[in-house]
Amino acid sequence: MRVSDTYKTFAKSLAFISLLGLVQMAQALAPISDGSKLVHDAKKQIGITTSYDPTYRKLDFPRGDVPINTGVCTDVVVRAYRLQNIDLQQLLNYDMKSNWSSYPKTWGLKSTDKNIDHRRVPNLEVFFARHGQTLSITDKSSFQAGDVVTWRLPNGNLPHTGIVSDKTAADGTPLIIHNIGRGTQEENILFAYPINKHFRY
Repeated sequence: MRVSDTYKTFAKSLAFISLLGLVQMAQALAPISDGSKLVHDAKKQIGITTSYDPTYRKLDFPRGDVPINTGVCTDVVVRAYRLQNIDLQQLLNYDMKSNWSSYPKTWGLKSTDKNIDHRRVPNLEVFFARHGQTLSITDKSSFQAGDVVTWRLPNGNLPHTGIVSDKTAADGTPLIIHNIGRGTQEENILFAYPINKHFRY
């Protein structure tokens, strides 16, 4: 085989890989319909992720993560979706680069940061609003297993997020899988704090 033929073959391979990546990206940007799988994978973190640590860390990319025994509220969501082969770190990074003006500038950044962007609730809110369904925050019956909910905590208006479980409290309120400081837990906190957004993705 001539050198020129080798380069042509290599170029075709790169083009195919790039096209495949775009196809996978497009598929992942579409909402998913089976929330039960997401709940199942979110529950895998209970008893494994046992602490809360908001420390900024340098992550691999894609599929970068902090140590599984710790993390923040967004890591619960990111890890659960990642087990569905949906990498929010990569997808949000791609979406932010393409739609920079749509995302909040709260942190004074001039460009994307693959280490932290997907771990910030306001960024996830924009991503899910752009690519998923935005649903009622007051109708209890609208919350389904696998939905993502965000809150603003009364103490300092801090953002928080979690995943709606397939289990409910005695009064029918769906439980939430989240990490608010004591590791990943399943608790009755859906209406304990002011809800900001409700998504299905």
